Amino acid sequence: MIWQISVAVIAVAFAVLVVFLVKTLVSAQQSLNKTTETLQEIKETIDELSTEVQGVVRQANTITIDLQHKMEQIDPVMESVKNVGEVLNEVTVAARQVSTALIGRMKKPKASRSERTEQLTAVKAEAPADQKIHESSGGQQQRWVKWVDIAATMWQKYRA
Repeated sequence: MIWQISVAVIAVAFAVLVVFLVKTLVSAQQSLNKTTETLQEIKETIDELSTEVQGVVRQANTITIDLQHKMEQIDPVMESVKNVGEVLNEVTVAARQVSTALIGRMKKPKASRSERTEQLTAVKAEAPADQKIHESSGGQQQRWVKWVDIAATMWQKYRA
């Protein structure tokens, strides 16, 4: 009888164990199914995003190429602006020299024509070294200095 009760208890325990194992396996299967669904959704989302990212990369490449082309077109303009700046600097130096000579002349009593010529020659001699280099290196810079000299001479004649 003890054997029968023991076998019956073991059978009941085994049945309970099987029921719990079945419930656990069913839960595990449901979790795996949900994980599989989630991974499929993630894969679809990644595929969609991959297409969009490729489009964005293509557009960025197009914009980069366009920007490089425009920068190449702007380079000559920037070079011209640099050249204009240099010319304006030279004109400013020449104008400063002329104004210095005129102020010096106004402070002194009226001088003769030969003294005025000597003053202009002295102003030219006082020109900075880089100005002299520019004057000797290019015809355009020499023309600016000549025009300033003409303007200074006319101003002196007008003031006299």
